[in-house]
Amino acid sequence: MSSELRVERLRKVFATGAPAVDEVSFSVAAGEIVALLGRNGSGRSTTAKAVMGLVDAQGDVRWKDGALVGLKPYEIARRGLAYVPETRDVFPRLTVHQNLLLGAKPGAPGVPAWTFEDMYAMFPRLRERQHTEAGVLSGGEQQMLTLCRSLMGNPELMLVDEPTEGLAPQVVAQVARSLQALRERGIGVLLIEQKLTIALEIAQRCVVMGHGRIVFEGTPAELRANAQVRREWLEV
Repeated sequence: MSSELRVERLRKVFATGAPAVDEVSFSVAAGEIVALLGRNGSGRSTTAKAVMGLVDAQGDVRWKDGALVGLKPYEIARRGLAYVPETRDVFPRLTVHQNLLLGAKPGAPGVPAWTFEDMYAMFPRLRERQHTEAGVLSGGEQQMLTLCRSLMGNPELMLVDEPTEGLAPQVVAQVARSLQALRERGIGVLLIEQKLTIALEIAQRCVVMGHGRIVFEGTPAELRANAQVRREWLEV
């Protein structure tokens, strides 16, 4: 059974009748980072939320040959998918360590589980702050914590929404290294990102959305070479 996410003809319509996501198709394989790029309002976050069952949508979303459309978010999470929202949702009155503990659950049989030590090694700042309430962390620290809390659930595929938004360059580099570490461990990553530089550095494939549709799909090298796509759909 292949650990591949396959999205076919995904469609989400606003209450006004306008499509937020219109006939979107792509895939993410095990150990692959796919960057989902586009400007704000292009449909990237709605696509991720539809995959996770957080918004109603039509189409065919398959993971390990099982259909996901129509399932509840917790049912999808139990199948090995994790979603890291751009809102950096933490439990503010709980400590860093307690937040991580809440995310912990067994992974797939035979797959090494992530540990607290793995998280603290990946982000040493979290080790320093492990007894601090999450609500007083900086934005960068909360982003690290949200990512690590999702990892403690031992997912096989992660959807990560704008992980570097508003972060200092040093923290951005740490997040990029952590995503590469996931890929090396065989975890698939759908990376929703506006920073083209990061996406081109760590992704194996790039999917560009505009007005709810996919307008480009290819390798980072192909996107670098396509000035028209970058100018029309990505650059400000």
